[in-house]
Amino acid sequence: MIREQLAAALRDELAALGVDAPTEVHLEQPARREHGDWSTNIALASAKAAARPPRELAAELAERLNAASIPHVERVEIAGPGFVNFHLAPTWLHEVARRVIDDGEEGFARLEIGRGRRAMVEFVSANPTGPLHAGHARGAVFGDALARLLERVGYVVAREFYINDRGTQMAKMGHSIAARARGESPLEDGYHGAYITEWAADLPLDADPIEHGYAKALQDQRETLALLGVVFDHWFSEREMVESGAIAQTLTDLADRGVTYEADGATWLRSTDFGDDKDRVLVKSDGEFTYLLPDIAYHRDKFGRGFDLLIDVWGADHHGYVPRMRAALSALGHGADQFDVAITQMVRLLRDGDEVKISKRSGQLIELREIVDELGSDATRLVYLQQSVDSPQSVDLAVMLAQSMENPVFYVQMAHARLCSIRRVAAERGIERGSLAETDLGPLRHERELEVLRTLNNLPSLMEIAARDHAPHKVASWVRELAGAVHGWYHDCPVLRDDVDDQTRQARLWLADAALVGLRVGLSVLGASAPTSM
Repeated sequence: MIREQLAAALRDELAALGVDAPTEVHLEQPARREHGDWSTNIALASAKAAARPPRELAAELAERLNAASIPHVERVEIAGPGFVNFHLAPTWLHEVARRVIDDGEEGFARLEIGRGRRAMVEFVSANPTGPLHAGHARGAVFGDALARLLERVGYVVAREFYINDRGTQMAKMGHSIAARARGESPLEDGYHGAYITEWAADLPLDADPIEHGYAKALQDQRETLALLGVVFDHWFSEREMVESGAIAQTLTDLADRGVTYEADGATWLRSTDFGDDKDRVLVKSDGEFTYLLPDIAYHRDKFGRGFDLLIDVWGADHHGYVPRMRAALSALGHGADQFDVAITQMVRLLRDGDEVKISKRSGQLIELREIVDELGSDATRLVYLQQSVDSPQSVDLAVMLAQSMENPVFYVQMAHARLCSIRRVAAERGIERGSLAETDLGPLRHERELEVLRTLNNLPSLMEIAARDHAPHKVASWVRELAGAVHGWYHDCPVLRDDVDDQTRQARLWLADAALVGLRVGLSVLGASAPTSM
């Protein structure tokens, strides 16, 4: 790749000057095109070792590099206090096109940085007391996209749903169903949605209303998530964990490590020894354990199943819970780099600018199923991945339903459909395309064409950054960027028009194929389809 080629040339020239190169040669693409295709601060980073002013060192490096006849390099210039800027011929981007097409959808931007590591992404994890609501949508889409992203860079990934199937909320749901079955209204703090009435209507005689509601809720949640394209490898029951004795064993393990103590009749975790702001109660004075202890036991179980990296996706109301879980896992001997939490901020649903809050069926929050039914899976997934989950988001359903370029989902998928139409029309006209090896890509010199190729070139490194930062929204941003480049190219660089010469047409047909690969890879990571027509 060109980055490695330029880095090697820089190291060689520094070595010829008797200067040791930095461990990492930093190269980036300048924001302004007049500054070249790639820029490095290596002269500034090496000036002290060379005992020379940075700009003087940069000038000599540029002179030597210009004389070295490096493939694809047209000229090397210096800028500012000592930056070295490379101006490249379009041929380097033609090599990008060949690499993308040769690698194909399976191989392009597939990395090995997670090879040999197992990661678990636990997300949604809603109480089994009713249907999933709109507030669960963002975490569901993010968690699944993150799992896909980690798989793309080499991790073996498991998706898990933690079922909080014990406690007061389960009892309230059961009481609410029983009340509706008797023709009564639930208690004020019970569940009042229309779905409770539906579930009560088919409550078998002598059946436990809690178990009946539990089964109904899980079925509804599974079906709704499947509509969104989210399928879990494992649904983990808190109830079963309690029955297994795992919580008692976790308490014993913590005590054996000397990280618990007794005070005021309760059992405490010495969480301040591990970065928390105060010690935390594990078992209350009445013998009941707090919410923290089952959570510690659950994460202990995850590590016990052989996972190297645990990623939890929690709602905004759990932000303060993160330090205590980190402290607890550290107390069990796990490193800080083995556990991460993504906090999803709230999403405001709008329709023509007015906020939507009421569900047709629950009578309270709008259900996730209703959003998927209205927008479809692709639009639901892509819209929730437009921004980082740690920032608030507003989604206008009317915009998302519009078949216009203002709709970001339509914008991306239309780019793919346009590329497919080029293929289709070419086949209808009997236009035969030569092999890639025999095609001269030299005609690809228009700035619109080069922008498509530059964007494609960025995906492997962006995929690495997005995986490292647990940020699939960066892939979504890249897909929109590529779609924009494709739309510009489609408008300014005709492929099938009669006045286009055959050599240019052949090169542009292959460019369309390269762009198709990029869009399909990006959309697959996001869990969205790539329609061939719109």
